[in-house]
Amino acid sequence: METYIFIREARFYAFHGVMPQETQVGGEFLVSLRVGYPFQAAMESDDVADTLNYAELFQLVKQQMDIPSKLLEHVAGRIVETIQSQYPKVTSIHLKITKKNPPMGADCQGAGVEVNWER
Repeated sequence: METYIFIREARFYAFHGVMPQETQVGGEFLVSLRVGYPFQAAMESDDVADTLNYAELFQLVKQQMDIPSKLLEHVAGRIVETIQSQYPKVTSIHLKITKKNPPMGADCQGAGVEVNWER
């Protein structure tokens, strides 16, 4: 059985970007995260200690989103690396970071990066 913890489209205001206005004014970002984690014990125990707490995952993502970076690739790398190091039972990570209004002159719903990692 494969089991996952997820956060869907958490909203952040952050200062990521290559353009000077992005680092000064900031912008809106959406982060979706799906983490493979064996929480079968929690299915029986009803104890949060037997699972990966999604509130803790959110705080981890928030901490990394609060650190300004030029590239979303760099932010994504930090998030994945932190999850891997703090939660050794994690079996996979699917991370998507979307910049809602990228300064590229396009009429779109956003642009960003995705990372798929599996143990």
